[in-house]
Amino acid sequence: MTTSREVRLAGRPIGVPTEDDFELAEVDVAAPADGQVLVRNLAMSVDPYMRGRMIERKSYVPPFQLGEALQGHAVGQVVESNHAGFAAGDHVSSMFGWREAFVAPGEMLTNLGAIQAPPSAYVGVLGMPGQTAYVGLLEVGKLKAGDTLFVSGAAGAVGSAVGQIAKIKGATVIGSAGSAEKVQWLTDVGFDAAFNYKDAPVRQSLGDAAPTGIDVYFDNVGGDHLEAALDCMKPFGRIALCGAIARYNDTEPTPGPPNLSNAIGLGLTLRGFIVSHFAEMAQQIREDMEAWVSGGQLQYRETVMTGIDQAPAAFIGLFTGANTGKMVVDVSG
Repeated sequence: MTTSREVRLAGRPIGVPTEDDFELAEVDVAAPADGQVLVRNLAMSVDPYMRGRMIERKSYVPPFQLGEALQGHAVGQVVESNHAGFAAGDHVSSMFGWREAFVAPGEMLTNLGAIQAPPSAYVGVLGMPGQTAYVGLLEVGKLKAGDTLFVSGAAGAVGSAVGQIAKIKGATVIGSAGSAEKVQWLTDVGFDAAFNYKDAPVRQSLGDAAPTGIDVYFDNVGGDHLEAALDCMKPFGRIALCGAIARYNDTEPTPGPPNLSNAIGLGLTLRGFIVSHFAEMAQQIREDMEAWVSGGQLQYRETVMTGIDQAPAAFIGLFTGANTGKMVVDVSG
């Protein structure tokens, strides 16, 4: 019998989540039965989309249940296996984050095989955020060489990958972030222009950075960023709707952009997506992303908090700008 600590949802947040919305519990984890695998997590992810799962509503994934452990991407190592596809020591990815250890059927795990980077990278640039950046930019945004791209939330895990992939593909890249330090980092990794959205209205800063307009907007923020992008789009531009973190903690319904009608005359394409829509591309994405990371074309940062008890603080920090790059919880200790 193995013991594990896990984080449960104690209450449904109203507005920005607080520590009181979570609780830490210790549980026993039994030995794996036939077809099952015992895994000890090494690194787990917290992501903005999880905020929506804390609300009792119909969505593309069911809501988290009160009193139950939360779920999210994690990378761990097999401790004991009763499944032919896994052996002790294998690195695996799963949706069994927010806990230190677990037993699950092998069919609910992905064997990562020979990993090319630290385990934490596989919940970040080489995991779901990196996959989201890849498909949102290239499949949804249809970016091509010579385009001008604007990406909001550009210093986050998804946004920073989006901008660098766009540079690899021959685009001009503009990003927004929430501090001077983050803006500097974007410049360091090759963005052609970056601005602090707190310094001036987004419409003004974006117009200054892209006086001839933008072809593709990768939206992680919504709100004033989406409104500004709609005013700067070139005819037949494409907008990839990935997230709207500016609205996730709203307690009242928020009207849409007042200039949405720009999309009509300009013939814009606005398309929402989630990474699972492109599951058949997973192997291609991994191969491309690993090659770019190992070749130095794609750089990444992590903001790491240590210990499962720090997972709520790490999650809350996503909404206060506490992270540069991927927010990761190290649970390897």
